Amino acid sequence: MGILNVTPDSFSDGGRYDAPDMALAHAKDMIAQGADILDVGGESTRPGAEPVAAEDELSRVLPVLRKLAPLDVFISIDTYKASVAREAVKAGAHIINDVWGLQRDPDMAGAVAEANVPVIMMHNRETVDPSLDILADMDRFFERSLALAEKAGVPRQHLILDPGFGFGKTLEQNYQILSNLQQLKKWELPILAGASRKRMVGHVLDVDTQDRLFGSLAVHVLAMQGGAQIVRAHDVKAHADASRIFQAMKKLGSLHAE
Repeated sequence: MGILNVTPDSFSDGGRYDAPDMALAHAKDMIAQGADILDVGGESTRPGAEPVAAEDELSRVLPVLRKLAPLDVFISIDTYKASVAREAVKAGAHIINDVWGLQRDPDMAGAVAEANVPVIMMHNRETVDPSLDILADMDRFFERSLALAEKAGVPRQHLILDPGFGFGKTLEQNYQILSNLQQLKKWELPILAGASRKRMVGHVLDVDTQDRLFGSLAVHVLAMQGGAQIVRAHDVKAHADASRIFQAMKKLGSLHAE
């Protein structure tokens, strides 16, 4: 999954692709580099970011979605607002990516059900609590998200889980999740991992945002080993190559010599 932020203030690439033509060019580059999904976001979810009204978010994402719609690629809309999700799907989005796991907007589960598209439900927290058992908290969170989805009539085969690296978590909690990612397999749902250029990488390596590729690759390969089937990243070519090597190991490494 390639990241396509059409925001002026995203932590890594804010303002670079907020014009529709620039976004289209970058999208084509990511597809050529191996992206299967493009994740379009019109509101930064970085810590401390200013909330964006639905109307402003739509004014950013709809022109881009209409440009991307003819491309041969899946498109996800990164939003926690039901009104934005509905309009984005009408404009061509195939997946809804909700960083609040259907729990921020009470209408979101219904919007997902009506749209009849897959939804990524990410674990999130309002505040960081170093004393928290983060794995138990994630279990409780996903139980609520799954209950909301079921109540709204979202088919189970449309559900994807995201542990939410970097969202409401300490550095230690992020790596505890990475080390225990296989625990999410109990839900028997696809898992998405997204740690691209995040502080959990920068803090360990003591590097700025633009120098976090190698660390991001390491986290994502470990996440794939833990069961992640989707990787959300800024640097598509490097991650697509790493994914192909990982898949080759899984496939070819299991063959028995005659």
